[in-house]
Amino acid sequence: MIAIIKTGGKQYLVKPGDKLKVEKLLKEVGEEVVFSDVLLVEKAKKVEIGAPFVTAQVHAKVLSHGKGSKIIVYKYKPKKRESRKIGHRQPYTEVEITGIK
Repeated sequence: MIAIIKTGGKQYLVKPGDKLKVEKLLKEVGEEVVFSDVLLVEKAKKVEIGAPFVTAQVHAKVLSHGKGSKIIVYKYKPKKRESRKIGHRQPYTEVEITGIK
């Protein structure tokens, strides 16, 4: 059984047992989170496509929170003696898919 869920402005193809990093969720470690924005569900060779969503839910367990690797952004304007160097680390939440209902 697989499903496509939408969270944090992105879409993820998931199945039970998968671990994935999504945009930061306001849940504590160990809590259960329910994704109700399900775009597609396939079970027993039968595919159900939503318009835009399917009446299914994907249950997941929060494993950890963290920050991604640093991305360096360097801006430079020639002939102006102007430059700017900044970094960014995107926060994420790691979840494990427990079931699709």
